[in-house]
Amino acid sequence: MLTAVQKYFKKDTQAAPLAVFRVLFGFMMALSILRFWANGWIEKLYIQPKFFFSYYGFEWVKPIGDYTYIIIIICGIAALFVALGYKYRMAIIVFFLSFTYIELMDKTTYLNHYYFISCIAFLMIFLPANVYFSVDAYKNPRKGFQMIPKWTIDSIKLMLGIVYFYAGLAKLNSDWLFNAMPLKIWLPSKYDLPFLGDLMQQQWVHYAFSWSGALYDLAIPFLLLYRRTRWFAFALVVIFHVMTRVLFPIGMFPYIMIVSTLIFFDTGFHRKVIRFISKLLRIDYSKMVALSQTKKYRFKRNIALPILAIFFVIQLLFPWRYLAYPNELFWTEEGYRFSWRVMLMEKAGYAQFKIKNTETGEQFLVDNTDFLSPFQEKQMSTQPDFILQYAHFLGNHFKAQGHQNVAVYAESYVALNGRLSQPYVNPNTDLMKQRESFRRKDWILPFNDTIKGF
Repeated sequence: MLTAVQKYFKKDTQAAPLAVFRVLFGFMMALSILRFWANGWIEKLYIQPKFFFSYYGFEWVKPIGDYTYIIIIICGIAALFVALGYKYRMAIIVFFLSFTYIELMDKTTYLNHYYFISCIAFLMIFLPANVYFSVDAYKNPRKGFQMIPKWTIDSIKLMLGIVYFYAGLAKLNSDWLFNAMPLKIWLPSKYDLPFLGDLMQQQWVHYAFSWSGALYDLAIPFLLLYRRTRWFAFALVVIFHVMTRVLFPIGMFPYIMIVSTLIFFDTGFHRKVIRFISKLLRIDYSKMVALSQTKKYRFKRNIALPILAIFFVIQLLFPWRYLAYPNELFWTEEGYRFSWRVMLMEKAGYAQFKIKNTETGEQFLVDNTDFLSPFQEKQMSTQPDFILQYAHFLGNHFKAQGHQNVAVYAESYVALNGRLSQPYVNPNTDLMKQRESFRRKDWILPFNDTIKGF
């Protein structure tokens, strides 16, 4: 076994697939940043709100007012440098840090694909993605190589495989498979789609989408791995992600996943892609790659492997942390984020906060619109860590205004996947006395149903 592992890590392969991945990833990220700016989302999400929901342990990461634009600009420029392979190592580090900072500024905007981009960017820090078809290799032929360790490309394939397979496992639950939830709620709203609108009303379509979605996520990494099924698998990737883009407002993510799966194709395919890019950009392809050394690239200090080994162990184990919590995952969301659980539930809720003087008994209700944007309030109303953080913000806010002996209570109701709403937070719990941690939140009221599965 050990010998086989050692033999594997000595294998080499052509550098072209990693170069194509770098170019497409960097270009898609630069385009995403430009789109984010053009739609006015920087102002709407990171400038206008009065309060921001922090991730536990990252409370120090906050928007910095109008200077937030500078972070966005730096991130976009770094992404462009990554695509070009210009000062690559510094560019990918800057991109990872700036993008992840943007991601962590407010968890209201949490999306799995933001997390995916951060993971890929971190992974690419340790990969020789600039040794072929890059400005770095063109300017300094000593940095150009045609052969790289095989595991560098396989590591990206593994990351993609984890995303898909874990997303598929998460769909193996009774709500998704046997009740077609939440697709049964979402799809009928697409009645105005050309050709598809009437189909979206059919119950059999809801179940067909649910089951095919689960099967797709579970099977697609393996179908992409095998040469005989690769083109068929890629066709499925395109169809699946184009459909999700048509049906749901999930931005650039479908296109990012489509171009990312190209990494599974062989070297010949990627050389054709490079020739196409060269022709498109009027680059002399032969001159660009002729300088690449035929000898194999070798890591000067083999620190990458131990770091990436730890990274992948975390990726494989972290999604299972929900098993440490006894209550229903979809209800409490304890261990839900960063677990590749993609669009699995529809929660609607209401949360009313009460500020009380514990000595005098005086109390008053809070108007959430005084502090939160409509989007923030919607997210807060159904997620316990949001509720707790907001309660502490309110308590500290009113203490600063001169109120004494402040206690904060919440009356909250949540509906999950089409069920009738039910009380969510214990209304007798002073949330100011509760602290955010990895411990179970016993102030969340029990779920009155059972969802079986992963």
